[in-house]
Amino acid sequence: MGGMVSVERYFQQKYKIKLRYADTLPVIDVGANAPVYLPAEVCEIIPYQPFRGKLPAQASASMVKISTRSSASNANSIINDGLRLFGLQDHNPTLMNFGISVRKEMAIVPARVLPPPRILYQSGHLVVRQGGWNLIDVKFCAPGRIDNWVVLLVRDGRKEEFNGVDDPRLQDFLQMFLLQCQSSGISIGRGLPAIITTPPLPRANANRQDAVAVIAKALKDGLNNKQKPSVMLVLLPDKSLYTGLKRLCDVRLGIHTVCMFVKTARELKGRQRYFANVALKLNSKLGGINHSLDPQSMRWLTEKKTMTVGIDVTHPSSMSMKGMPSIAAVVANADDKFAQFPASLRLQTNRNVMKDGEEMVQDLTSMLVERLTLYKKNVGALPKRVIVYRDGVSESQYNLVNQKELPQILKAFETFNAGQKYRPSLSIVVCGKRHHARFPGTSAVHMTKNGNTLPGTVVDQGVTDIFNFDFYLQLSADAIQTGIHHASYMYARATKAVSLVPPAYYADLACERARRYLAPLFDPDNAGSTLSTKGANGQEDSETGRRKVYDRAVQMWGNGVHQDLKDSMFYI
Repeated sequence: MGGMVSVERYFQQKYKIKLRYADTLPVIDVGANAPVYLPAEVCEIIPYQPFRGKLPAQASASMVKISTRSSASNANSIINDGLRLFGLQDHNPTLMNFGISVRKEMAIVPARVLPPPRILYQSGHLVVRQGGWNLIDVKFCAPGRIDNWVVLLVRDGRKEEFNGVDDPRLQDFLQMFLLQCQSSGISIGRGLPAIITTPPLPRANANRQDAVAVIAKALKDGLNNKQKPSVMLVLLPDKSLYTGLKRLCDVRLGIHTVCMFVKTARELKGRQRYFANVALKLNSKLGGINHSLDPQSMRWLTEKKTMTVGIDVTHPSSMSMKGMPSIAAVVANADDKFAQFPASLRLQTNRNVMKDGEEMVQDLTSMLVERLTLYKKNVGALPKRVIVYRDGVSESQYNLVNQKELPQILKAFETFNAGQKYRPSLSIVVCGKRHHARFPGTSAVHMTKNGNTLPGTVVDQGVTDIFNFDFYLQLSADAIQTGIHHASYMYARATKAVSLVPPAYYADLACERARRYLAPLFDPDNAGSTLSTKGANGQEDSETGRRKVYDRAVQMWGNGVHQDLKDSMFYI
């Protein structure tokens, strides 16, 4: 053709294709080493490819709906569809040649059910039914105290749920939440707090940076050098501002925030339960204890001074900017009630920026020293026993935990050698929630209404590792199995047993919060990042581009969480 030509004209002249959406649909770069642009309307997406990005809200909701199928439905799918899809049907000639046959029935393995512990609140113990209990009309075991708090009403410039600070509906809404906190035992005072409101926020950029800047100014003007509030209740119109707000308050301002999505909270159905769940988070941030277990159930932890540790690492996804480092989190109880689990967070140093992610925690010694120091400060002595719950490692990495992380843990202990050697007893428990074993119940007596096995079901025979001692605990030795089962009832954010031991769960939450601080790099499609990873030669994924992203991540991270929040459960 000669000279510069548009994609539209090129396809018209070369392929006799007249584009219908040349002015509305973008072109797609399908080139590997150099740009090759194709109109979107001439491309076809091959079906059944895995999508590795962040699902949009509607797709996420559909995925959750599909994943909540009953155990019986999943079992039937495995038997009726799974065997066929894997070619394991009757009369398979390959299997027959080797004398192999596959039964159509699922294997039956022995199991036992551990009894639940007794759950204690201020007024006594509650009855546990199928792993859960009711929070209505109970006071927290050790309620927190709010000396100074404010409300931030975020206005998004569209349909508003409240018409400003003087709206009677807003006053009634806050009064209901205040009453819920008081009924839970939180010392919060009777009068409503000061309300700071934002002007209508801009929506120009995807990650809402301009909107967060407006919020920051509104807070600066509203607080006006007054005493920093101990907590701020934030009323948000939607989820798009949540990430930027958490970075603003956790990293820059050092203010505890509890967020409510106003449209959800204003729905009358289930409002009390919604407020009660928010109060759970609030009390934990304030240093309170939501609930505890009876002394007998706690005995395995309290018979000697014990620190339980959770470790997890979060990695960049395939959609993250190339060169992003992983983030490690270490949480540990800072009290002898096993209720408060502050977190240490670190960027994983990228010694080789061409490597995607690093699972083994690189700065584990200093992080564990922080946790031991705070424990000693609050309890008055170092723990005599340390139990580490390590999440996120695969079976192939078990030896790496022993080779790379165990020496760092022992080195942290050596830091406290003063006149005599400090060497507490140590157990490392690897938590594998995302395994592929499923255990549908064999009879109604051994399952819940939805067909799941009963909480506390232990499987340690039949389908476990022949080399390592492992066990599947449905929602060690007998002592550690029972202890972990009891610990699953101590998760601060829920009124039910959880499927991952709380320290590991908290480490996962801390990692998730840390990702939000670097959202423009971890999730650029949703955050609207314009930082390029292309090198001077135009090649994607160059070392120069990766180093640029890594340096940007280090700059954005700074000193991490604000000093005023580091000794608290800011992430919960």
